[in-house]
Amino acid sequence: MGVVLLKFGGTSVGNVDKIQKTAEQAIREQELGNQVVIVVSAMGKSTDKLLSLAGEITKAPAKRELDMLLATGEQVTISLLAMALNKKGKEAVSFTGFQAGIETESVHGNARILDIDSERIRDALLAGKIVIVAGFQGITRDGDITTLGRGGSDTTAVALAAELAALKCSICTDVDGVYTSDPRYIKGARKLDELTYDEMLEMAHLGAGVLHPRSVEYAKNFKTPLEVKLSHGREKGTMIKEEMSVEDTKVVRGVAFEDGITRITVHWSRKEDMRVSKVFTELAKNAVDVDIIIQGITGLGHGNLSFTLKTSALLDALAVLEDKKAEIGYEKIESEQELAKVSIVGSGMVSNPGVAATMFEALTDQQIPIKMISTSEIKVSTVVPEREMVKAAQVLHDTFELEKA
Repeated sequence: MGVVLLKFGGTSVGNVDKIQKTAEQAIREQELGNQVVIVVSAMGKSTDKLLSLAGEITKAPAKRELDMLLATGEQVTISLLAMALNKKGKEAVSFTGFQAGIETESVHGNARILDIDSERIRDALLAGKIVIVAGFQGITRDGDITTLGRGGSDTTAVALAAELAALKCSICTDVDGVYTSDPRYIKGARKLDELTYDEMLEMAHLGAGVLHPRSVEYAKNFKTPLEVKLSHGREKGTMIKEEMSVEDTKVVRGVAFEDGITRITVHWSRKEDMRVSKVFTELAKNAVDVDIIIQGITGLGHGNLSFTLKTSALLDALAVLEDKKAEIGYEKIESEQELAKVSIVGSGMVSNPGVAATMFEALTDQQIPIKMISTSEIKVSTVVPEREMVKAAQVLHDTFELEKA
């Protein structure tokens, strides 16, 4: 007997019928001889409705109070699922993030998990109960409720799986696995049987919305087998693990893309005045994440620093930089919105130096402007105009023939 963790997103528990199917799936897993832990999100559009209610009161709600509000969504789901399991003759117990012992840092809206005290969960499993945990939430050492940000329920699930040394963690969602690109937009996108942690981590960071990057980080660090599969189905999904079982001939394994990107450029009149570290230190202090970074020096001795971030973080970033203008010493700041990031990913790229050239040539041939570039051993990212995002992704998917197995 071992622990199996199942995670269900909001669409998978969006109504009572789906909650009943989730209960049935948990029972099937328990009847195989496993101890079962379920992590769930808020039902359907519950979080959006809660945000809308907050918006009717104020456009800038206090982050602490917003976390208090949003954490209620998952509490509805866990209680209803426990009732459904009890009705079917199975003992079940529901826990909020606090009751499940999930301790986080004191960053409202985007907290990271620091520790998990799993004693109550383990005791319930030993008593033969199915345990249901509210995803997306935790509590600080000071007793404040926090939320984990976008995809936080994935993070909760994998962190618990690691803590409990689970046999596997299945992310049950509305797609049947991880695809070479988003099949809603890209023709020929193909389901992958398996990916390495590194490949999935890059794709998650680069905009593939199937898994949150933090959840993949947990899985990689603790070597927890991770599966992405269709909710309530019995078919195998995509397995994410340390190494591929069979060498894949594809150099590029996927194309990821993400809209809502903004580029900020900070200008200094003299390169000697550039305080680059100060820029990023102050942004980090205020939990503003940046992505692609480029530093430049002009022939006239002027300095500039460009970086990208989510457009949703633009106002926070500008406020921080304006507040610290005297210390940073810049002359002016410019921003460009309506950008997107399009990336290719593949562990085989490290030994194939011509991949980047092929990528840039394909985009240039289609007259798609490349505004910024970032590379690592297994990915190449470009920033393009948002209106060209899907076209760029399709061009790259076709160029590297990802529709073929």
